[in-house]
Amino acid sequence: MSKYSLNDIIGSVEKDDYPPSDFSPELSALWYTKKGNWDKAHDIVSEINTSMGSWIHAHLHVIEGDLGNAAYWYNRSKRDPISPDQLDEEWVLLVESNL
Repeated sequence: MSKYSLNDIIGSVEKDDYPPSDFSPELSALWYTKKGNWDKAHDIVSEINTSMGSWIHAHLHVIEGDLGNAAYWYNRSKRDPISPDQLDEEWVLLVESNL
């Protein structure tokens, strides 16, 4: 179990310039996603070769609007694709899945 909560992560995004140094790569990618730094989040997640990494990668491509690429990554993660209006809910689920 993580020492961080969802609210801790949201608070950090709102007040800090960088994620905490003890975040996992997954949480760091999600932190940068919420911060609006898509490129940094994508750089991090591109190095995570797990189903979780693929799920986060898919989420990023939905944000980008590249639903075809997102579908590829959802397939790799064994998850069903979401619609863009579900991004906020999925981000919360992703964070909670990494705590």
